[in-house]
Amino acid sequence: MKELCFSGADILLPDFDQVDGTRWSCIACDQFTSEAAYWAQTERTVGDAPSALRIILPELYLGKEDEKRIEAIHAAMAAYKKDVLTLHKDAMIYLRRTCPSGAVREGLVGKIDLEEYDYNRGSTSAVRATEGTVLSRIPPRVAVRRGASIEAPHVMLLIDDGADTVFSVAREAEGAVAYDFPLMQGGGHVKGVFLPEAAQKDICAALSGLTGGREGALHFAVGDGNHSLASAKAYYEEIKATIGAEAAKEHPARYALCEVVNIHSEAIVFEPIYRVLFGADRADLLRAMRAFADAQTAGEAQTVTVVYEKGGICKEEFTFAHGYHTLTVGTLQAFLDGYLAAHPEIEIDYIHGEESLLALSAREGAVGFLFEGMKKSELFSAVEKDGALPRKTFSMGTAYEKRYYLECRSIL
Repeated sequence: MKELCFSGADILLPDFDQVDGTRWSCIACDQFTSEAAYWAQTERTVGDAPSALRIILPELYLGKEDEKRIEAIHAAMAAYKKDVLTLHKDAMIYLRRTCPSGAVREGLVGKIDLEEYDYNRGSTSAVRATEGTVLSRIPPRVAVRRGASIEAPHVMLLIDDGADTVFSVAREAEGAVAYDFPLMQGGGHVKGVFLPEAAQKDICAALSGLTGGREGALHFAVGDGNHSLASAKAYYEEIKATIGAEAAKEHPARYALCEVVNIHSEAIVFEPIYRVLFGADRADLLRAMRAFADAQTAGEAQTVTVVYEKGGICKEEFTFAHGYHTLTVGTLQAFLDGYLAAHPEIEIDYIHGEESLLALSAREGAVGFLFEGMKKSELFSAVEKDGALPRKTFSMGTAYEKRYYLECRSIL
């Protein structure tokens, strides 16, 4: 059987007797991308305390003094690696994240071998993207990783473990507490435990058995953070091109830190990722949608709700009589891709949560789209059969339930 591509890692963590964990850990960079108030409050919460906020680049700020921000990020990484972070060799962490809803999501933090990850459509690698990868989103992230001394993950990898063979081992293991604190801004609570060597071996054996040794089977599906993982892969390929493939095999950038979760967990809820356009002419947009819909002659009917402000929030149902794609979000995205190409002055954002979508759609010139999401039970079979889904098809929970940056790892 082929060697498992997930394993323990040399994990870096602050001493949480000395560092405030709540202020250290902050939410994934690709959340609240149009809500500056969230990040402003995060800044106020963190203040001068050591924080993962200082070693990431929130997407809200992309394109705004990027070079200056990246320099500050790299400087903070170097300072934290020297004075704040402690090394835990060959570690694997079993964590329990209590979400704002009260649901508990279990995870395993370790490293994934980027040699076994391919985000290209049609890939048969052990680790695959579940959504289309937007290549233009990779360079800004590579710019942060290039020259970085450490990484912190918000990548979550899904496993298909209906029999609960993996986490049943983790629950029974006894280990030292790695962290235990509430998360900022209503993020719930997180507790992590270092897994002993014997438990790590049993977990890896259980993970190896999930696919039954099938050739070309999907072992880990990227549930969140695909573009961050794709950027780690792109950076590793740069290194390989520079130092050669053999030398690169021993380079720490060959691996990326991530969290593994079971898709069958009751705490894993697939939420749609909605769309909102800024600067759109609603009448022209709807005419174009109708023309696009009328051009389709096959497929099941699909309905989206168009949301806009007209003396108050208005919701208007729009039906594609024949879906362009199997999924409603795929049909909508196909239309939006063409419309945005013809109207480059319009901006699009991808929104987690109906409340946020409604608030943003109330802005002048904004038009939002609500629709029903896919079922999580459909994911593994869909990716194995058809390849990556349309980009931004689903989100695992709302924005407040996303992974918080916490653990780090050296990549130099």
